[in-house]
Amino acid sequence: MRRKEKRLLQFAGLLIAALLFLPNVGLWSLYRDRVFDNSPDTVEGPGGIPQIQAVNRAGKDAQVIRDGVQRIDWHNYEAIKIDLSRSGHGEQGKAFPLTDADRVDQAYRENGFNIYVSDRISLNRSVPDIRNPNCIKKLYADKLPNTSIIIPFHNEGWSSLLRTVHSHLKEALEKYMVRLPKVRILRTKKREGLIRTRLLGAGAAKGEVITFLDSHYRIADNRKTIVCPMIDVIDHDNFGYETQAGDAMRGAFDWEMYYKRIPIPNELQKNDPSEPFESPVMAGGLFAVDRKWFWELGGYDTGLEIWGGEQYEISFKVWMCGGRMEDIPCSRVGHIYRKYVPYKVPGGVSLARNLKRVAEVWMDEYAEYIYQRRPEYRHLSAGDMSAQKELRIRLNCMNFKWFMNKVAWDLPKHYPPVEPPAGAWGEVRNVGSAMCLESKHVVSGSPIRLESCKVCFDAVSHNSPVTLYDCHGMKGNQLWRYRKDKSLYHTVSNSCIDCSPNERRIFMNTCDPSAPTQQWVFEKTNSTVSDNLPGGGGRWLLQLSQSHPDTWVKPGRTTLKITW
Repeated sequence: MRRKEKRLLQFAGLLIAALLFLPNVGLWSLYRDRVFDNSPDTVEGPGGIPQIQAVNRAGKDAQVIRDGVQRIDWHNYEAIKIDLSRSGHGEQGKAFPLTDADRVDQAYRENGFNIYVSDRISLNRSVPDIRNPNCIKKLYADKLPNTSIIIPFHNEGWSSLLRTVHSHLKEALEKYMVRLPKVRILRTKKREGLIRTRLLGAGAAKGEVITFLDSHYRIADNRKTIVCPMIDVIDHDNFGYETQAGDAMRGAFDWEMYYKRIPIPNELQKNDPSEPFESPVMAGGLFAVDRKWFWELGGYDTGLEIWGGEQYEISFKVWMCGGRMEDIPCSRVGHIYRKYVPYKVPGGVSLARNLKRVAEVWMDEYAEYIYQRRPEYRHLSAGDMSAQKELRIRLNCMNFKWFMNKVAWDLPKHYPPVEPPAGAWGEVRNVGSAMCLESKHVVSGSPIRLESCKVCFDAVSHNSPVTLYDCHGMKGNQLWRYRKDKSLYHTVSNSCIDCSPNERRIFMNTCDPSAPTQQWVFEKTNSTVSDNLPGGGGRWLLQLSQSHPDTWVKPGRTTLKITW
């Protein structure tokens, strides 16, 4: 990628009016449930220039009248057939075989993902159909609203960006896009950030729906519904394509305002798992919304800076002000989660400021739970919020207690506003060696500093190492049982934490009640909690924490607590 060409992307926002939405961070998967009449299929011609060809829609004749609406099969079976026949690097969502290791560091440095691999995968890559089998049988309304797609970007890698717009750049962006009359380029004079760039695109959009994904048939049924796709994972290294752990789950948050995913409760489970389901919070910028409804809600809060918190603001606003939000299992979007952010974000504290602003405007008394965990937010300026508070009054929005009771009623089960008492905390000393569990980044004699107050022990399988990982709240690999024989039992692998004193190594092993290397003693215990453990051991998360007053024990020793 030449430096001159790269500068063409700087300070840019891109508005695309099209029928398929491909994600903005990098590579987005193609989803075929929504193809309009007369919309062309494209194949790469010489030089990567798209060529138009006819579309064979074999299932188009399947029609049914339901609820007074004529519904048809929108699947493009010819395109599906062609995709299934494709082979090559990255096709069918397969991982790219990495062999050129000397290019990896440079490839990552500029993008946060392996652009070297991305450059070697087709722009029109095929991906596996990993939807529920019932999705292929679904019929959608034959008359659907048109849509505008907004893709903001800043200094994005060529191939990942162009795979998103399904083309190949050979000259200046504006000159190239003249060939595609439905595409408009909007450039900002300075870097505005993700939130304001989306607002810029939304302001220029002409379609009835502002589309950030391919699920707008729900909007045709109810214009106040926001819809979100299932977000699949594209590996930042080899570009392998797979579902997220747990697949269909409800969007939520913890009380430090980290986005979380929680299981769909039994009360909301449907006989057909391909049916849409309610979700309290969206993951981010992947959604479709009726354009007029979006502006009735005030769009995004223009006081939010650069990036962060906007998904909470729009989610709370939609639910509390008369709308609803659904996740669509039959809509799949592939997303690259960068290994790291390769550029500096101006403003420094913009994320913290944004989160406080959202909490102050929308969360009412529940904002206190945020401040208890993030005391530095209390005295942080969030700017003038009067316009947003007036908007909430004008729209006659519900309060946040209503949101927690009616929409996110299952969230406290996974992330309680008031932390339950710890079962044990402090040093965790091995009976056999008298040595303590310790984080390798802690230097003897120095105070313990942790980036997160909730980093959990995580293990994958029998004989695997024990690692620290952000607590995800879904139990699984992070579910442990502290038993009466003093062992730390891992339910998924049916194994116990063991150690090698000579190697100073921690690992999983077959449980042996007589092995002193598997016996661990906590410095402090809560008898009120531990005496009530069913069967001599409760189900806990084993997490690093700074929240307990006795956490700061001996220097150089990682301290732990057991929580529900």
